[in-house]
Amino acid sequence: MSEEKYIIDKYMPALCADAAERYAIPASVFTSAVHRGLRNEDGTGVLVGATRIGSVRGYYMEDGERVPMNGQLLYRGIKVSDLVENHWQTGTFGYEEVAYLLLLGKLPNRREMELFRAMMAEARPLPAGFFDDMILKNPSPNVMNGLARSILALYTYDDDPDDRSVENLMAQSISLIARLPVIVAQTYQVKRHVYDGKSLYIHRPKDELSLAENFLRLIRKDKKYTDAEAKLLDLMLILHAEHGAGNNSAFTCRAMSSSGTDTYSAIAGAVGSLKGPLHGGANAKVMEMFRYLDEVIANKENDDEVRDVLVKLLAGEGGDGSGKIYGLGHAVYTMSDPRAVAIKKHARSMAESTGRLKEFEFMERVERIGLELLMERRKDGFPMCANVDFYSGFVYSMLNIPEELFTPLFATARIAGWCAHRMEEALTGGRIMRPAYRAVMEKRGYVPIDERE
Repeated sequence: MSEEKYIIDKYMPALCADAAERYAIPASVFTSAVHRGLRNEDGTGVLVGATRIGSVRGYYMEDGERVPMNGQLLYRGIKVSDLVENHWQTGTFGYEEVAYLLLLGKLPNRREMELFRAMMAEARPLPAGFFDDMILKNPSPNVMNGLARSILALYTYDDDPDDRSVENLMAQSISLIARLPVIVAQTYQVKRHVYDGKSLYIHRPKDELSLAENFLRLIRKDKKYTDAEAKLLDLMLILHAEHGAGNNSAFTCRAMSSSGTDTYSAIAGAVGSLKGPLHGGANAKVMEMFRYLDEVIANKENDDEVRDVLVKLLAGEGGDGSGKIYGLGHAVYTMSDPRAVAIKKHARSMAESTGRLKEFEFMERVERIGLELLMERRKDGFPMCANVDFYSGFVYSMLNIPEELFTPLFATARIAGWCAHRMEEALTGGRIMRPAYRAVMEKRGYVPIDERE
């Protein structure tokens, strides 16, 4: 142990003994004039801008009051459920079309779609030496951190990274959307090799494959996958591609873009935001919770037994002690989350074919009873629903996608929405975002060091 590290380890507890107290802000400070979490007292989000990219609707306003409604998620005015169902019925892959829609604001015709796919294929290869220098020689124990670092590093390989013309922003966006699955897969493989002692498998993507097919090909040892698996993953990518400008990662991207920074910095910031367990990491928390429930509930078909355990969970007496039933409730959606509805609808057949129908039915039981318990605790009577994270982790597990890739896969999908928001802010924002914070402190005079206690 170095002398510096020894000093840090020895004196850090004393140094931080009352640090938390000095950071604490009393709840009384947060009045109607201070919007904690950028949310109004009635739960609605504080309006900070406007967007034409995505819309999240979970209620409507009538006579100044919120009225619950079935949730809607619109991509450039089109219901995400319509996008999903069209491709599911036709048996086609839709994520690339959704990326085009988000970036360019319209659905492509066949010729435009072919050209866009060709541009993606051309942009997909990583720069020469990038894998060796940025991924293999600098492994990360966390794929999201490795992803953020790689995105930042791409700045140095861009001939004109700070050009904010619409053409350059579009080129950067297409490149990032194409390259992210490759970076995620390679970062994951190197992480497995270095930190988990596993064999290293690096595969090349194929230009003729969809993003969903390529991702499964890149992360699997034998490069094999079924058409049903790829179609289900494509559905998940579509559902995660965008969720309005107000979600934490998109807002982070837009706030950074408003400063005039480059695309790579703004997108890396969004990745850092998504890493947080209150955002992109929530589906992993759902899976952790279900592992706990699987251990403590003997009869998973008994409503009373399930209810008793969930009551304890809400009391903070089980699981991780958070007092939460992860995956239930949403900041905007009330009666339903359209993403969760779509996943639940199409996941059942995969659960049947993989012999995991009993698990799926247990999740449905936890959803039903958990929502009943949560509603009993609400004072405003507003309905609650399962959100996208409740079932998404289960779907990924059926696809044999390791848990440490859940959030990176989320980023692989959401990059399309982030890039669209980046472009909208860079091209139309015009002002740096600079919200105010209420200062809560007492004025003090400076005390010379020899007079301090």
